[in-house]
Amino acid sequence: MLRPAVNEILKNGESPYSLVVGVAKRARQITDESEEERKILVDKPVKLAVEEFAEGKVKLVEAEDIGKDVEE
Repeated sequence: MLRPAVNEILKNGESPYSLVVGVAKRARQITDESEEERKILVDKPVKLAVEEFAEGKVKLVEAEDIGKDVEE
């Protein structure tokens, strides 16, 4: 898969910052899983994580109030 555009991955006004955090967390999971199973990754974990988000294998779960002003 050629680098998917962020707007192709994000749907319904999801935050690009949430995508970055989600990809980072999934990449860490992929790394940990490969170490536990003693597998050698051909592709980088971040690339694999982005592909999973683009293919819909992994989805973002955001709080409903994300991006709203904080009231004090």
